[in-house]
Amino acid sequence: MSEEETHTRLTAWVRGRVQGVGFRWWTRSRALELGLVGSASNLADGRVEVIAEGSRDHCQRLLAALRSGESPGSVEHVAERWSDPKGGLSGFVER
Repeated sequence: MSEEETHTRLTAWVRGRVQGVGFRWWTRSRALELGLVGSASNLADGRVEVIAEGSRDHCQRLLAALRSGESPGSVEHVAERWSDPKGGLSGFVER
């Protein structure tokens, strides 16, 4: 299996002015363009947690988009964790 076909799970925590500015909607749009499934959720501490599953290449492209400075609001930092996909996800939802 090539790296493009390898499925993975990306969990990213985005810190900055990312709540109430359309950031989750923007993230969902990018993820759907890349064919990823998962969610973007507001956390109580003001961060947004992004969970995405799909090809490693597409997850890396989503991570690059999160760090691009092109999203609504203002991203200060993105922490990431890679793991095996858990499955059971369909679509990409805002929570």
